[in-house]
Amino acid sequence: MDTSFDSEELSARFKWPEYLVFGAMLAISAGIGVFYGCFGRKQKTTSEFLMANRSMGIFPMSMSLIASFMSAITLLGTPVEMYRYGTQYWVVGISYFIVMASASALYLPVYFNLQVTSVYEYLELRFHKSVRLLGSAAFMTQMVQMVSIAITFIVF
Repeated sequence: MDTSFDSEELSARFKWPEYLVFGAMLAISAGIGVFYGCFGRKQKTTSEFLMANRSMGIFPMSMSLIASFMSAITLLGTPVEMYRYGTQYWVVGISYFIVMASASALYLPVYFNLQVTSVYEYLELRFHKSVRLLGSAAFMTQMVQMVSIAITFIVF
């Protein structure tokens, strides 16, 4: 099954309604940013900016975490996985619930009580700055590899 498209076929599929929806989405997103940049309440400290002064409710915090957890690769790749390999992929979905419940019960209270904003801060407090740097380097290496694989699959 060949799923590759040439640019002419793709541009033939992308008509004015798609451009309209795409442009409207970009305009609305930019408008929200400009509005809050010009008229929104200004944050005075980095804690206010990055952590919302630790005053966010459960729903916006949950939506923020879900939005950062779900990548475009996940949104595009999950239906393809289900289509190509069948419903055994449900095990991954079930594991999300187990992992999220255990992380919220085991890790989040520790981070909250220590008033740290990331696992890297915790690594520095618990061990040493070199461990924090090693963890950061490992994460950056993983992200570079993941992005390079994703781009390779998109291009080829």
